[in-house]
Amino acid sequence: MLGQIVVISGPISAGKTTLATGLREDGFAIIKTHDLITRETTRKLATREDYQRAGDRLDRRTNFEWIGNAIRRFPGYSPEARLIVDAVRKPEQMTVLRRAFGARIFHLHLKAPDDVLEDRYRARESAVQELPRYADARKNATERRIGRLEPLADAVVDTSRSTHADVLTRVRCHLGLFGDAHHRLVDVLIGGQYGSEGKGQVSAYLASEYEYLVRVGGPNAGHKVFAEPEAHTFHHLPSGTMKSEAKLILGPGAVIWPEGLQEEIARYSVTHDRLSIDPQAMIIEASDRDIENEALRREIGSTAQGVGLATSRKILRAEAKPSVRLARDVREFHPYIRPTRELLEKAFAERRKVFIEGTQGTELSIHHGAYPYVTSRDTSVSGCLAEVGVSPSRVRKVILVCRTYPIRVGGKSGALQQEINWEAVSERSGVPLDDLHKTEKTTTTKRERRVGEFEWTTLRKSASLNTPTDIALTFVDYINIKNREARRFEQLTIPTIHFIEEVERVGGAPVSLISTRFHHRSIIDRRHW
Repeated sequence: MLGQIVVISGPISAGKTTLATGLREDGFAIIKTHDLITRETTRKLATREDYQRAGDRLDRRTNFEWIGNAIRRFPGYSPEARLIVDAVRKPEQMTVLRRAFGARIFHLHLKAPDDVLEDRYRARESAVQELPRYADARKNATERRIGRLEPLADAVVDTSRSTHADVLTRVRCHLGLFGDAHHRLVDVLIGGQYGSEGKGQVSAYLASEYEYLVRVGGPNAGHKVFAEPEAHTFHHLPSGTMKSEAKLILGPGAVIWPEGLQEEIARYSVTHDRLSIDPQAMIIEASDRDIENEALRREIGSTAQGVGLATSRKILRAEAKPSVRLARDVREFHPYIRPTRELLEKAFAERRKVFIEGTQGTELSIHHGAYPYVTSRDTSVSGCLAEVGVSPSRVRKVILVCRTYPIRVGGKSGALQQEINWEAVSERSGVPLDDLHKTEKTTTTKRERRVGEFEWTTLRKSASLNTPTDIALTFVDYINIKNREARRFEQLTIPTIHFIEEVERVGGAPVSLISTRFHHRSIIDRRHW
């Protein structure tokens, strides 16, 4: 792919150098004609007038080719390089550059009314000794005729009514630096039941395929990933943190317990340049956790991590007690703070793949679940995208995770359609009852889970709300313990295969990932992507 050579023209004080400096963030290197003139002359140059005259002499001596020659000699120059020329002053210079570099050239002309330029000229600071007045600078014949470049430009931007940031945004759009929304680069994984579907293990399995991993929600969800001698449990960081070298993101909708996140960062040696925390992520206070522990743990089976109270305070804004703290207000997080929307927009422009890891399950959505036995956020794919700040048009795949026997937290946490006991699961599957009692405790609160028959209406509802492209079915060893030894689909028991076929029919999507046990070789991968 050919690189771009952006050539800027425009009158003094139009904003050329400020724009060029801003484009450095997009990987452009700057070639300043001011510096080229300095290197190409033996005379002492001090004033703007000196530089104007020296440039004219270079044009005559090289037949306008000195800028093109400098581009070819520029360190790191290649056909793929991104370069900015700040700036050209004559149509003849542009003619020579287009002849030399063809389609790689993008000529951008900046302009503004004279009164605006004059005000900026008076306020400017420059290493060059400026002429006393803007009118004096415009007396130079080349500067006076700078407008001749406007009709030759690929794009013209009037900078008079825009901030520097607005000009940069407009130019980035002219250059196509924000990417194409039709490039679907985002895959989203969500729970299809009441949480604890095994999302962590599936997320970790997929993680190496992405350059950015995004975690939504807060520490009321704990995602467990197989490791020896002890499993990893992630309450804040993406579950693929240890399985890939991808960048990690906590978006503006995240809810953070500072001590918990700091402990995870330290435990997994996450560097400042790898993790980005949006400045508007919400901070949980100790009082949030205390109140939830007293009021909600018994009433609705809350994990009492303070997520709901913190979220409600964020909504109350100025009326919140205690006052709202966001991630940007936590000194320890400052090295990680970055506006994550801008980070993702840059990722999309570079065609980077992004994985969003949802938490809890669709049936716990505050809007779509059995209120009040729900969590404090929308856990559907739409809610996850909104928390991160990603448009649905960016989404490529939606992976709905379901387990063969749905669970709910022990105690008063809401109904299951057909509640059974772990003895029944053990008898049917052959999995030892002691193993089930040991395994089936909630990751965050360590309470024993309740269990029920597979809920086909819940699967259909989740499929309707999320429109999955793929289904990940977990805990197939709970159908038959023999499935733990399966490495291929056809090695699963016949009743398991029939069950999967029915899941595909009701869910309206292929079961493309099958988890047979909690182990590093636990996934049967049937994907075609």
